[in-house]
Amino acid sequence: MIPTEPTLAPPMAPSTVDMGQIFAAHAERAARIDALRPGNKDRLFDGLTAASITHVTVTFDGAGDSGQIESIGAWSGETAVEFPKTEIEYAALTWDDPEVEMRSLSLEDVVEQLAYDFLSDTHCGWENNDGAWGEFCFDAAARCIHLEFNERFTSSELFTHDF
Repeated sequence: MIPTEPTLAPPMAPSTVDMGQIFAAHAERAARIDALRPGNKDRLFDGLTAASITHVTVTFDGAGDSGQIESIGAWSGETAVEFPKTEIEYAALTWDDPEVEMRSLSLEDVVEQLAYDFLSDTHCGWENNDGAWGEFCFDAAARCIHLEFNERFTSSELFTHDF
């Protein structure tokens, strides 16, 4: 083995990154996802109404970089009911494909997907550090989704004294 001397060639210039292009692509993707939401909500509420489900509750909890949906409950009036095996179409975008993908998901899976999407949109990072917890109510009659969100945080107060 023959030892070689290091070359003193200048380092390669770093490639340039167009952050404006990255932000524009992200904004375009977010706008496309937002445009899919009304149709997804309409199909969900139509499916819930057809199944005589008046509302759905979704509880979530997270902290320390981990968060999850704790429970999803379906209700007909004041009576808890099971989700039917009904599947509906859900429009989605995947990261590596610009085309809209229509997926056939159960009503419960669409509720879960929308809950995670709305948490990410409104409180990105809700599962980090001290985390958060809360509840969604999907009201089929009013065709709206209500979120109660509780953020945890650590606080401190500084007191100084000179004697």
